[in-house]
Order: sequence, then C-alpha cells, then structure tokens
Amino acid sequence: MATTLAIKDRLAKAVGYDSDDRDDDVPSISNADLFIEHEPTVGEFLAEITPTADGIVRYISNLFPFVHWIGKYNLVWFIGDLIAGVTVGAVVVPQGMAYAQLAQLPVEYGLYTSFMGVLLYWFFATSKDITIGPVAVMSQVTGDVVLKAKTQIPDVQGHLIASALAIITGTIICFLGLARLGWLVEFIPLPAICAFMTGSAVNIIAGQVSKLMGISGVNTRDAPYMVIINTLKNLASTKLDAALGLTALLMLYLVRGVCSYMSKKHPHRAKTYFFISTLRTVFVILLYTAISAGVNVSHKKKPSFSLIMDVPRGFQHAAVPQVNKRIISSFASEIPAAVIVMLIEHISISKSFGRINNYVIDPSQELVAIGVTNLLAPFLGAYPATGSFSRTAIKSKAGVRTPFAGVITALVVLLALYALPAVFYYIPNAALAAVIIHAVGDVITPPKVIFQFWRVSPLEVPIFLAGVLVTIFSTIENGIYTTIGVSAAVLVWRLFLSRGRVLGVARIRTARADQKQDSKHPGEAVAEESDESLRTGFVPLDHEDGSNPRVVVRSPYPGVFIYRFAEGFNYPNAGLYMNDLTEMIFKETRRTDPGTVGKLGDRPWNDPTPRNHKVDEVDHRPTLKAIILDFSSVNNVDVTAAQALIDVRNQLDRYAAPNTVDWHFANIENRWTKRALAAAGFGYRSPKPSPGEGPSHWKTIFSIADLGGSDSAAKAAEAAESGDKAEQSVKEYDIENAGSDISRLSDKDVPRNPGSARLVAVQGLNRPYFHFDLQEAVEAAIANAERE
Repeated sequence: MATTLAIKDRLAKAVGYDSDDRDDDVPSISNADLFIEHEPTVGEFLAEITPTADGIVRYISNLFPFVHWIGKYNLVWFIGDLIAGVTVGAVVVPQGMAYAQLAQLPVEYGLYTSFMGVLLYWFFATSKDITIGPVAVMSQVTGDVVLKAKTQIPDVQGHLIASALAIITGTIICFLGLARLGWLVEFIPLPAICAFMTGSAVNIIAGQVSKLMGISGVNTRDAPYMVIINTLKNLASTKLDAALGLTALLMLYLVRGVCSYMSKKHPHRAKTYFFISTLRTVFVILLYTAISAGVNVSHKKKPSFSLIMDVPRGFQHAAVPQVNKRIISSFASEIPAAVIVMLIEHISISKSFGRINNYVIDPSQELVAIGVTNLLAPFLGAYPATGSFSRTAIKSKAGVRTPFAGVITALVVLLALYALPAVFYYIPNAALAAVIIHAVGDVITPPKVIFQFWRVSPLEVPIFLAGVLVTIFSTIENGIYTTIGVSAAVLVWRLFLSRGRVLGVARIRTARADQKQDSKHPGEAVAEESDESLRTGFVPLDHEDGSNPRVVVRSPYPGVFIYRFAEGFNYPNAGLYMNDLTEMIFKETRRTDPGTVGKLGDRPWNDPTPRNHKVDEVDHRPTLKAIILDFSSVNNVDVTAAQALIDVRNQLDRYAAPNTVDWHFANIENRWTKRALAAAGFGYRSPKPSPGEGPSHWKTIFSIADLGGSDSAAKAAEAAESGDKAEQSVKEYDIENAGSDISRLSDKDVPRNPGSARLVAVQGLNRPYFHFDLQEAVEAAIANAERE
C-alpha cells in the first residue's frame, strides 16, 4: 500500500499535480477507535468489472434458467402446464392466422411463428407466464415493412423479407441480452408504452374494419385517419362479409360479458366461466367456419364471401432465410422501430405478470430469449415474434406453473398444422378481422388510467396524447419516436432546471394521536408528545416542500447555509445549482471586509456592489462562514461539477476575505464521489495547516457507534434497567492538545485502547469535512464558526 501511494505521489508531481491529501491530519482519541478511509482506486474498479472464473460459470448458467428448476419438475406442475398449454394453444391458432394477414403474409406463417415462439422460449425464460408468438402490433409493423420493401425489390417474396427482418432484429436483441443491457428498456417510460399501444390499436382496428365489412378499394396502409375516412366513404359497397364479421365481433364481446357477469354472480364456478370466456375465440371461429362451409361447399371456387382458402399442411416453407445487403437495405430505416416494438411489448408484459404473480424477471435474459427465438424461428418460415399480452393473461389465469407449458402449446399448434388445414380453408376473413379487433381493443388505455397519469404527473398526459395523435395521423413508427423523444426531452429538461433548496432547522418531536376516554365527541383524539424523539429537523426555509408554513424554521447559525441538491450534481445542472447558491448567499450576507471592494474603476464589470457603496455603511447581515451541501441525492460527481465547486469556492473566498469559507459535505454515499471532492481540494480544513501544526486548535466533530459485546449500548441499556448507571457520550469530541501523528497507511495503525467503551468512528477522520449526516455537519460548521 505504501509503495502504491509513493508511486502515485511521484507520478502526480511529475505531471504537475499538487496533491492535497492530508491523511496525517487526524487527532488521537483515548476512548474511541478511529477509522482512516481510503479512496477507491482504478485498480479496484477494474477488479470489480473483470470477470472471474466463478462469474463466467454463473453467466453461462444463467443463460439457461431452465436448468435451475427442471430437476424439480413434478406431476402437479405438469397438470397446471398441460391445462394452460392446451388453452393457449387453442387460442393461438386462430390468432396466429389472423395476425399473419396483418403482416401481409399467408396465414400459415402465423402458425409457423406461433409454433417456434412457444417451443424455443422455455429454454431461456425467466417468466412462467409470457407467451412468445405473433402479436398484432408487431405483425402490423412487419406488414408495413413487407409492403415498403416490395416496392423496392418486387422480385423478392414477402415471407423472405419478413424472415430477414426477424433475423436482423433477433441478432440485435440477442446481442443486447448477452451484453446484459436489459436496463436500456427502462428508458422507455410508461406513458410512451401506453401511447404506443393505444395508437397502434387504433391503427390496427381502422385497417380491419374494411375487411370486417367486406369493403374493397381501401388502402389500409395509409395513415389511420385516412383509412377511417376512406372506409366511411365506401360503406355503400359493404358485402355479405359484414353479416359474419359484425355478428362474430358481437358474439365475442357477448360471451366475454356474460362469463364475467356469471363468474361474479356464481364465484364457485368462476374457473369454469373463465375457460369458456378464454375459448370464445375458438368457439366463434369454429361456428363461423361451419356456417361458411355450409354456404360455400357447393360452389367452392366462387365463395359467397372472402375465405382463407388453401393452407399447406406442415412446414412447407422451411428453408435457410435469405439475408443479404439488398434485402436489408430495403427495410433498414424500420429496424429501430421494430426492435423497440419487440422490446416494449415483451418486457412490459413480462414485468407486469412477474409483479402480479410475485416473481422477478431478468430483462437481459428475456432479451436473449426473444433474440434466440427470432434467430432460429425463420428457418421454419416464421416472421418477427414477441410477447403477447392476451395469451400471457390467459396462460397466467389458466394456472401455468412453469415455462414448459410452451412445449404443450407447440404440440397443439403442430397438431393444427398437420390435421386441420382442410378445415382452415373455410374460415371467413371477416371472422378473423373480428378476432383481431376484439384482441387489440383490450390494449387501448382507458380514460381512468389517463386521469391517473394526470394526477401523478400532468406533464406526461400531453406526451401520451401526442404519441396517440402522431400514430393516428402518421405511422406507428413515428408515434414511437415521438413519445420516446419527448419523454427524453422532458427528463433532460427536469435535470437541467432542477433547483436545490436552502434548508433551515426546526425542533421536532414525534406525537401520537390517542383516543380520549372521557371525550364528549366520539372519535376525538389528543396529540401526546414523545420527549424521547426530540430532534433537529431540516426543512426548506421557504416551505416549498409543502411543509406547514406556520412551522418556525430558522437559519442554523448566522452565515452558515445548508443547501440540498434536488436531482444529482453533474454537468447538465452544476452551473444552475451554483448560480442559485451564490445568488442566495450574496442576498443574505455581506462582504467580510468592505474595503476589498475597491474603487469603481477597479471592480469587475459584473460585481453586484452598488455604484455608490460606502465602506462605513452599516449592514446588519452576517458574513459568510460556512456552506453545508447535502449530497443525499448525488450519486457521483463529474469533472464539470467539481470545477464548478472550485470556481464558486474561489469566488466566495474572495467575498469572505480575509476569512475563508468552510465547505462541509453530508450524506455522501459513494466512495468515488468522496474521491472526486477530495481531488478538488474539499473535505479538509482550510487553509492548509502549516508544517508541524496539529489539529489541537480546532474541533473535531464526528459520528460514532458501538461495536457490540459486553460494553455495547444494548448491554448498557440492560444495566440501566436493572438499576446500574451507565452513561455514554456519543455526540461531540473537542480535541485539545492531542498532537499525535496518525499514519495514513491503514486504520490498523490507529492504536486501540483495550479499556475503551468500544466506540468506533463511523466515517474516516482523514476527511473531517465529510460528515455522516446533516446534524453532524451543522454542529461542525457552528463549532468552527464560533472558534473563528
């Protein structure tokens, strides 16, 4: 350690840096064990981030979470997974075919995507509820990509473009997951997610109404408002499809409403009604398929309304995906939006159901799951897939126990692919449109949630509305970029314009409202004070935190100011904080020596001193003595912030000359922040003591704790209860004539008194102006101000 410090000092001198470390300026105390706090080093930082052998093994093991629970798999779990898997499988078959049409692909590609999503996910899953597969919004985005790419490369089939999109997005997301960058998803706020889901739902519903009604000639890829207008213009061309579509949609809502009502009326049969409601999509599709077959079986080549037609049996399109520069360039601009959509849907859904069912997901591992699924699924013809809200909700309510339920769902989809293609022929497109409208209608944000946004943060309601309107009048992609961009701008705006608070002190105690026994008014209580809780409270002087303005808050001491940062202390807001602080100080204090103002011609152009300032004028304001900065909201300090502190310190030292200003720091919770401040010359008493001068003429105030054992505070309390007297002073130590030189090499070098009261300093005394809390900082500032 000593060698390392010596090398560091020589290197600092070689580059011209004057180190101000003064770890030897520490008092010696007879009845307390001191503590020397050492700064963190770059070596420690590199050691923390350097992977170890155990870390590598743990990283690889975490890539396959199923190994941690598959050995405990049992029959009870299997029964729960079987019920949930079959239920979801029955729902995903019609939904997958419907969503494939949104993606501008034949319906079988929805089944391929459904099969691979649920089959692969369970290997990498940290959520038992989530179901990966085709979803409405991602299918809509894929359809936009396919249509746009076809205009540039018309010779390439749509499913090849969709598969290439899955490969590219899967690669990006898998990289983010492997690099453990799942925290990036946290940059997408809840209003942005809700706006994206609501706007996308309106977009999809607008595009499906024409199919529901059998209206032709409407370009469903226009902006939603144009689609709505064109659909209304062509209502006169409604066909027989409307009879199926509207009644199918009505039946879906009717079944759900009746089941919801009956489950409340008959709670003991709630599970039965749940499964009936869950399978309503299957019932409706089977019913209308039977109706369609009965109507069209005699004139199969010219059906009375639009049908799905031929669906190939099995995996007829399994092949190595085509990914080349020509295909990628055709949709390169849509890749960011596609990645964001996949992340938003999957992570938000998995987190929600994790909270509901009392488990925690790993966002980075979930990204690996999505990425691997979209990398491998295109080999069977799948297009981009992510988490589905509706099927996840069904899976959760059906009693799923483990992610293995996905394998059972995959078997159901596989059975449908090989056994039901002949039945799929007669499925009406209008019925599938009804399924899509019914599914996406549930993701529209209800008014009560928007009102809750307004109650929590009014500024975020316009962000939500902006995202919805941009999606409706433009595209889903632009809506996503708008909400995320505006949310980021608001975050930066709040960071830049955050203002600190000047704190004062108030005497506070805890009170308890106890019921009055003889009160004439029922419910009347009286506040009983607790003398044991009497303490100093720190409250903004202007009461802008909402505290009672009748509470008397005073300055801790004339010329001593407490300043609390609001949101961090870094380069975006350092200048604003320091300007706010200096303006307040100039307003509340006077110059220590008015003679230092100088003549008018010698003053700086921006000196606030009045033009006709007179030295002998009486000013009753105090002089500046100390500044206490509350770092409870500060995680780290950068170079810009440190330089801002240095500049203000120099400015205020000139203002307070010939005295100097003490800078105290409280509640610093990051070792690197302490290192940064110490490097900037803070944490020590100023001015620097002359050679040979000890700390005997100034007061060392610090916080201590007991180490436990036979002479701990707990034992002292027990002794006091039994009648023994035990006193412990734990507030302040006035060190006089100590003069002992303490080595800065290690706290082990600090002598321990075997007969001490087992007290120990909480923080290092080598940085006497770094304090444990505000109370300690205020006492230290006042003690040294009185000494001067």
